[in-house]
Amino acid sequence: MQSHVISLTFYDKFGDLYMNSLVSRKRRSRWVISLISLQAAVNILMLLNVPVARQVASFLFFTFVPGFLILKLLKLDRFDRVETILFSVGLSIAFLMFTGLLLNEFGVLLGLLQPLSLVPLLITLNCFVFVCIFIAYLRGTDIKSLCNESFKLSPSILFFVIPSILSIIGVIWANTFGNNFILLFMLVFISLLFVLTVLSGKLVSPKSYSFAIFMIAMALLFHTSLISNYVISFGSDVPLEYFASKTTENNAFWSSTNPYVGDVGYGKIFSMLSVTILPTIYSLLLNIELTWIFKLIFPLIFCFVPLGLYQLWKSYIGEKYAFISAFFFMAYATFYTEMLGLNRQIVAELFFVLLLLVILKNRIKPLNKMIFYVIFSFGLVTSHYGVSEIFLFLISLVFVLLVLAKRPGRHITLSMILFFAVIMFAWYVYTSNSAIFESFLEFGDYVYSQLSDFFNPASRGEMVLRGLGLEAPPTIWNAISRAFAYCTEFLIVIGFLGLVTKRVKAVGRNYFTFCLISVVLLVLLIAIPGLANTMNMTRFYHILLFFLAPLCVLGTGVLVGLALKRRRELLVSVLLLIVLVPYFLFQTGFVYEIVKTSNWSIPLSKYRMDILWLSRLGYIPETDVFGARWLSENANTKFTRVYADLYSKNRVITIYSMIYRGDVGRLSNTTRFASNGTIFVGCMNSIGGKIVDQGRLINTSLLTNFSEMSIIYSSGACEIYRNMP
Repeated sequence: MQSHVISLTFYDKFGDLYMNSLVSRKRRSRWVISLISLQAAVNILMLLNVPVARQVASFLFFTFVPGFLILKLLKLDRFDRVETILFSVGLSIAFLMFTGLLLNEFGVLLGLLQPLSLVPLLITLNCFVFVCIFIAYLRGTDIKSLCNESFKLSPSILFFVIPSILSIIGVIWANTFGNNFILLFMLVFISLLFVLTVLSGKLVSPKSYSFAIFMIAMALLFHTSLISNYVISFGSDVPLEYFASKTTENNAFWSSTNPYVGDVGYGKIFSMLSVTILPTIYSLLLNIELTWIFKLIFPLIFCFVPLGLYQLWKSYIGEKYAFISAFFFMAYATFYTEMLGLNRQIVAELFFVLLLLVILKNRIKPLNKMIFYVIFSFGLVTSHYGVSEIFLFLISLVFVLLVLAKRPGRHITLSMILFFAVIMFAWYVYTSNSAIFESFLEFGDYVYSQLSDFFNPASRGEMVLRGLGLEAPPTIWNAISRAFAYCTEFLIVIGFLGLVTKRVKAVGRNYFTFCLISVVLLVLLIAIPGLANTMNMTRFYHILLFFLAPLCVLGTGVLVGLALKRRRELLVSVLLLIVLVPYFLFQTGFVYEIVKTSNWSIPLSKYRMDILWLSRLGYIPETDVFGARWLSENANTKFTRVYADLYSKNRVITIYSMIYRGDVGRLSNTTRFASNGTIFVGCMNSIGGKIVDQGRLINTSLLTNFSEMSIIYSSGACEIYRNMP
């Protein structure tokens, strides 16, 4: 009888295991079929070129699915939903860059003269996805939902969708009718939602903060990027980025050598996969022009940066304060202006945030952590050289300080630092004729040459002086705006002192060390002449906010703690709102537009800006675009010399004529034109009456040579002349 019972028990257990295995296998089979069906649907939409559906489906599939499959193959199921999305996006983008690179290098060996074309690219990507699905099935990986936790979205969080809708509708309305009312209302609406979210925990639950941050980021970025149908530089390098991307797309091949030897600036950009191979792949898969890759896709990628920072910060300062810190990060104007002209830095910052999550997160197994570190490190190195330098500087000094304090940890090791340094210098030395490495040396020489002006405040640059309050504001409104900005800087300083004196709740040894190094770097940027000019102080400060933004919130807590012992959280929230809401409205240009004073915000004030001010901000008139395209189609640059002023040469001609800037002669009152020279006269030259030449403005009336030339193109604003021999 006893043996019979044991036998029945054995068979019951065996039966349960068998049934569980059968159910698991059926579930995995359903998910395999679902993923393969999704892959097939995306490919059909691409082959049939169904408008809108192809763009949306292809972007979502290739930006999430490859990385999600990699996570599943590594069996990383301990991430929450936001972390899973972040790592899936980062791994997918890295995968697209590396796949394009491998296809580019080995495709030529296999006889593909144009490896970066749609057919070989699509075959390669589909094979990878299919193989990952097959391996995951064989390994018994349950490819289920993004995470195990239930997904409940409060109806009130849907209010955060409204700013994104208002942003897109407002931009269309402003472009069509020259009316900015919807955009102004959008900024007020974001401010009100921020206030209500901070003061009322019932309006938006902490689980919805991540969604709110993503939506606010999208609204702010789109309200700037979509204000024109054409590329806006914001004084940054997007014209060269576009030129490098278009060259790669036209050739369907990326060359690791600098095609324009001696032009270090172009060589640096051409070395970056983030603005050569990546936009080419997206353009092919989505079948949209590169202009819209830069205006739509890269801003969407950038939305994940504040989301990743929130995910990093909340483990140290809590969800609510992390949400406030993310809002402060996004409120800084560089986030939705200058950064939109630096697409390679957008991709680099995503990898930067993911590396910080990998380094500081404790729940990742050592082997998986190293895999992530290798992938994201290579992604960062091939995306932006300046951000890579900053990351190497930070992790090196953090490691040194922890060793000196005799408290080294496993988060940052010497092998990690050496690995990053080796791949960084190897990539920068062996691509584009060492253009990036040469620029490092040039920057070093420049900073060294500026040391003689150590006691001259002007040598620090205009933005440093403005940040220190040493530059007089032009109007009372600028003075008020700077007052709120100085308040945020003051709170950051108080927050840092609170960490040092341990008045603030501990944020962890590693994160505190990162904050310390960030403050040291900020001091060096202020103290060393010329150092801030190597990448622009606004960009440096934007990156340092990765660590300093939470200090603004913590500093407020320190001040309140000195005065009160009770109800601290409410007063901290109120004080932060008093500072950050006006700071946001000034940074976006809302206040300047309301009072009708000088404003830099193109979305809000384009209708009242003259052509000179728009040109300074990098706005390209449509008439200049048409003229540049006509020039590219009708002027054979092999037999004629093109002349243009500095703005036209470096922007519209570089982007829309696709003429290398070194082949364009300078247009000035001292230029001797070639006998068959072609002169491009843009809107700023003809209507604005000014020509930019080597940093100075010249009146077009001083150009006396035009009387001997013939007009070969005219749109009323843009004109093209030919100097007949």
